Amino acid sequence: MSSRERGPRTPPEVVSHYDRAPEETRLESGPFRLEFVRTKELLARVLPPPPATVADVGGGAGAYSAWLAGLGYQVHLLDASPRLIEEARRRHAARERPIASIAVGDACELPFDDGSIEAVLLMGPLYHLPESEDRSRALGEAWRVLSHGGVLAAAAISRFSSALAGLTLRLAGDSDFVRLRDRHLADGRHINDTGRIEYFTTAYMHRPDELQAEVASAGFADARVLGVEGPGWFLPDFDAQWEDPVLHKGLVDVARALESEPSMLGVSAHLLVIARRH
Repeated sequence: MSSRERGPRTPPEVVSHYDRAPEETRLESGPFRLEFVRTKELLARVLPPPPATVADVGGGAGAYSAWLAGLGYQVHLLDASPRLIEEARRRHAARERPIASIAVGDACELPFDDGSIEAVLLMGPLYHLPESEDRSRALGEAWRVLSHGGVLAAAAISRFSSALAGLTLRLAGDSDFVRLRDRHLADGRHINDTGRIEYFTTAYMHRPDELQAEVASAGFADARVLGVEGPGWFLPDFDAQWEDPVLHKGLVDVARALESEPSMLGVSAHLLVIARRH
């Protein structure tokens, strides 16, 4: 069966989740602010200079697309959620430096020519495609559309993030949470059958070494996994520390210092794998 016959790989419950969850404002609150700051910092180090062409695949309502467009990049935003794509169009229509294109799309069937993109961001597909063959297809599509020497930056969720968040939120007495936690600690598959939106949606949670191996097996060179937030994201007084200039700097500095320490990678809620097409 061809990819076109099979249709989009994103599970329908994932699209339904983003019909309800306020993803467009997520990076503006709580420890997600550390994720946003650090992800931008890591991307700024590795992306080719503007006006390079960037595909932001799984970019939601365009938080990273808007930032990159503002820097002068030619950004093409794709996401599987029609609601978030409409939100991106509404938010960014009047920008002085607009996003070049905004469309509903499938990470496993990118609408770009071979070798036409200088950098591909996969900011959701690797954790919202629970089947390994679908993740491989998404990585293969990224490899296909990248120019030689082009950069891949792909986000993943750490296998251990939910367990750490559960400690901070004191969820050990919640049997639903414990069941979900133990299941994905065992095999990485997060299947939320509780109906509770706060427990996220269908996802695959990676071990750092597994993430690196998946990207390397797709043909990419120089794949390296970085921790995004370090340990600061699950501190119970994160908001207070974030608002204090000295403590804020400490959160970012520690995340930066530990970003490539193998023994600490899984402590970050999010991982970012950087690789190149040679």
